[in-house]
Amino acid sequence: MKKIVFLCLTFIFSAQSFGQSMDDLRKELTQIISTKNATVGISIKNIEDKDTLSINGHLNAPMMSVFKFHIALATLNLVDKGKISLAQKVFIKKEDLQQDTWSPIKDEYPNGNMYLTIDQLLRYTVSHSDNNGCDILLKLIGGPEIVQKFINRQGIIDFVIKVNEEEMRIWENLYINTTTPLATTDLLEKFYKGKVLKKATTQYLYQIMVETSRGLTWMKAGLPEGIELAHRTGISSTNENNLRAAMNDVGIVKLPNGKHFIISIYLKNITEKREDTEKILADLTKATWNYMSK
Repeated sequence: MKKIVFLCLTFIFSAQSFGQSMDDLRKELTQIISTKNATVGISIKNIEDKDTLSINGHLNAPMMSVFKFHIALATLNLVDKGKISLAQKVFIKKEDLQQDTWSPIKDEYPNGNMYLTIDQLLRYTVSHSDNNGCDILLKLIGGPEIVQKFINRQGIIDFVIKVNEEEMRIWENLYINTTTPLATTDLLEKFYKGKVLKKATTQYLYQIMVETSRGLTWMKAGLPEGIELAHRTGISSTNENNLRAAMNDVGIVKLPNGKHFIISIYLKNITEKREDTEKILADLTKATWNYMSK
């Protein structure tokens, strides 16, 4: 039997004239997710016009690799403070490279025992979702508690980080690092507006998010070809019952008129096939694009 997702709907309109169109978008998004075997949380905001829509926006969702955005913010904050530099070299030991995990670094340097700059580690981690790069960075900056405190200082309360990628190999640990769609959109907006990092590091992180090579059939597939999307993806494995803890995509989309909208989508406790789940992300993004680009 299909599980009907409970939807908590909240709408804020910047102008009364947008009401009918936003209501149409609400109906379309609701129709897309209402019969899916997953709990779905969505938060959308037009940065310049401030039109806002959330569906189950307070969903407490496992972040998976979305947390690499938060780790990058905390790392670049240390760059801003002059405590580390992008050119700084980090020695990568062979034992730092876990074998049974997604890691382009491991594939390119299987024997380890070499140096990578913090710039390279960030690019591997953010653009290519490298799990080893993530854990190396996290250890370098002082661990999850450093990231927790930094994100909380940005006014983001609905955020928990306690475990790294290696620790998330244990199924129960997949549910420890959490946030909400609304909290993600809030943080993405503050980041975009330069309220989290300095101008140079903001532009740097935005660009390597644009260069993301993962999730091309997810949110990216819902946008016309060539549209700029700065995003971060996250996906868990499945357990013996074919339950997937989470599949997420969050990011900032540039519209043809030069404006931007944020879209944060979290899918939790999924029993849909992977390709069908990817299509949910693409369809939600496409519907949002059609509304926002009018």
